[in-house]
Amino acid sequence: MTEDSQGGSAHTGEASVNLGPLYAALLAVLWAIGHIYGVFFHTIGDPVWLTILLLLSQLWLFTGLFIVAHDTLHGTLLPNHPRLNTLIGRIILFFYAGFSFSKMKKAHHQHHATPGTVEDPDFYADNPTAFWPWYFQFFRRYFSVSQLFVVSGITIVYIWVFGATYWNTVMMWALPAILSSVQLFYFGTYLTHRHAEPFADEHNARTNNYPIWLSLLTCFHFGYHHEHHLFPHEPWWRLPARKGET
Repeated sequence: MTEDSQGGSAHTGEASVNLGPLYAALLAVLWAIGHIYGVFFHTIGDPVWLTILLLLSQLWLFTGLFIVAHDTLHGTLLPNHPRLNTLIGRIILFFYAGFSFSKMKKAHHQHHATPGTVEDPDFYADNPTAFWPWYFQFFRRYFSVSQLFVVSGITIVYIWVFGATYWNTVMMWALPAILSSVQLFYFGTYLTHRHAEPFADEHNARTNNYPIWLSLLTCFHFGYHHEHHLFPHEPWWRLPARKGET
């Protein structure tokens, strides 16, 4: 095994084959197909089951794309091509909600440096068991006026340039993005860092005890959060293999 730059270790041999770009491309293609069809071609509520299916699939794929972007924050998606790794992260975060890659990277590495403390930008020290106050602080920290301008600009282009309807834009783009932020926060931050029981070590993180299929469905294995803090350069799809390691 080889030592990574944040104190973990990275597998060699077969596990060193980087499947991340393949998974990322698959997620991006599936998301793009559903996004284009849902925003520009689908009639909301006709039929209802298809609208619900499109919304739920876009919610899940948005979550997956954000986890891919998270891997780019650690340089994990394309470790041998840092510029391309960063470019992909910038593109995903921009289309997700107009986020700044550099600001997100700085905040996330601060989270890893001071997890579960008042210096942790992702932690709610005032009440580390209160879900909604914690989420709203989390939302306000990352969604500022600049993000509002970006999202509004894309919405205007969709409606006035490409002919999307207002409700299609809201239901098939804005709503899945917002709901995915709740999903990411709940399974990847709140459950894993809340003060519900003692933590194992100074990382102040725990792992959601789910079957692997449910772990993938809920948060693309980001619920293996103690493992993520122990081995921050492991990509999302390799975290289950690290369960229980120290």
